[in-house]
Amino acid sequence: MVYFQESYKELMHKVTWPSWKELQGSAILVMISSFFIALVVALMDLGFKNLMHLIYSLFT
Repeated sequence: MVYFQESYKELMHKVTWPSWKELQGSAILVMISSFFIALVVALMDLGFKNLMHLIYSLFT
């Protein structure tokens, strides 16, 4: 029971929660970053696919 009381006190008095505007800014940053990372991975996948097709065509 003490654990829950201390957890509640910590969450209510010691944790600093972001404002709504900060939360929106962080969410947008995460979405943009995720998009660019997905784009890089997709381009790498396409490049490796083409490379493997080239290597396979040399042996057939």
